[in-house]
Amino acid sequence: MAVRIVIAGGSFGGLTTAYELRRHLGPDQATITVISKDRRFVFVPSLPWVAVGRRSLEQISFDVAGPLASKHVGFVHQVVTGIDTERKGVATEGGEHPYDFLVVATGHRSANEAVEGLGPFDGPGHSPMSAPEATELRSAVQALLEQPGPVVVGAAPGASCIGPVYELAFELDHLLRRRKLRHRVPITFLTPEPFLGHMGMGGAGKIRQLLEGRLEERDISYATSAAVKRITADAVEVEGASPLPSVLSIVIPPLAGIEAVANSAGLPNPKGFLPVDAHYRHQVADGVYGVGVAVAMAPVGDTPVPVNFPKTGHMTEQMAQIAARDIAARIAGRSEEAAGELSARCVLDMGDRGAYLAVDPVRPPRDAIPTVSEGRRWLLAKRVFERTYLWHAERGRRMPSTLGW
Repeated sequence: MAVRIVIAGGSFGGLTTAYELRRHLGPDQATITVISKDRRFVFVPSLPWVAVGRRSLEQISFDVAGPLASKHVGFVHQVVTGIDTERKGVATEGGEHPYDFLVVATGHRSANEAVEGLGPFDGPGHSPMSAPEATELRSAVQALLEQPGPVVVGAAPGASCIGPVYELAFELDHLLRRRKLRHRVPITFLTPEPFLGHMGMGGAGKIRQLLEGRLEERDISYATSAAVKRITADAVEVEGASPLPSVLSIVIPPLAGIEAVANSAGLPNPKGFLPVDAHYRHQVADGVYGVGVAVAMAPVGDTPVPVNFPKTGHMTEQMAQIAARDIAARIAGRSEEAAGELSARCVLDMGDRGAYLAVDPVRPPRDAIPTVSEGRRWLLAKRVFERTYLWHAERGRRMPSTLGW
């Protein structure tokens, strides 16, 4: 009888796990089912481009059912409502799906409630953390172009996904300069990081100096160790400082585990994330793995304002590959050697150029000096990578790891 493998989540972690498992296990060895609330895969790193009008959602997404079917992977378009680790079943709005192995790749819930007024749908603040939010932010950016005024871009205490706010600050600056409106729009950048470029990983090489220089040359004011506490229609309030006037406020929230995972007995930590070992196996629940944002990762040291460990798409894919290889090895009756620590490679869009950052491992100290490079070629590389990644993923292929991202 074929082993039953269920993957909860259809984004980077879910697709990579499914493709990697099928590379190791034939349909006669394992039935693989992906359960996802979203029918379309969205290339999340491009959401800032959606927000500033450089991409549409259709350009950065595709229907996952076809690619999965081409790999003999089932797809269930339903919302996961709970996980029973005792009975080994995943509950959805349409029924229960039994498993022998379960990979939780459900991503995150944006904890917008951590900042009063952080909407966008129930408050004046904006966030680019999901496709609907990025689309709504796009309308707010267009309104800014029609009626210019001060802008605040930043991240809330406890945020772990800080790269996009740097991108949005630079992209808005670039957009406003092209429209000859920059002189009418003061931009303030707020971050909980103790210094620019900390990124939740303790900094890396010369990224701090690069970001300080680029914000200053673009006349973008910034404050570190800033604790955003409230957003109103015309201001952003920061702990221990005067309110900052703002007609457009963009704040990345802290992340939490999705409700179905957070409420499943024996699975999550207090924040709703999964504690895992070096193989990304759950530390207690048999047959359960976690990959991506759903995984609990300890922060890199203490900071005056909390900053959590980053979780990028590149890191998520590494976790998924490790978990998939371990599951295949266990099914074959052998032990899989745990991989080393996670590395990270990313390109930051700075409007008229890009910055490339590579660290290995993510968590310091590191054997190799991090790579930090800047130039227009990196912006081109980011655009090419987006197209290449989507081309591979839409055809049921895993992105060649040698390209990195």
